[in-house]
Amino acid sequence: MAKVEIYSSPWCGYCARAKSLLDRKGVQYTDIDVDADTKRRDEMTARAGGRYTVPQIFIDGRHVGGCDDLFALERAQKLDPMLEGRA
Repeated sequence: MAKVEIYSSPWCGYCARAKSLLDRKGVQYTDIDVDADTKRRDEMTARAGGRYTVPQIFIDGRHVGGCDDLFALERAQKLDPMLEGRA
């Protein structure tokens, strides 16, 4: 199973939606609260190529984008292979 990291904020609806999809798939992920630690927000922005909105999602260290990007991968049937480490 791939290592999944999601930078998020507790109040963010898009974050909750992305986590819900991952939860439905039974995926374990590291949830990094950028509101609790501003250094983590700077880290996220650097890793995400300047993107500063949450969520920002990484699968095996590869930036896949935000909530809409995650759902687009799901619709294109590309998410499961990534989560299984096959993509």
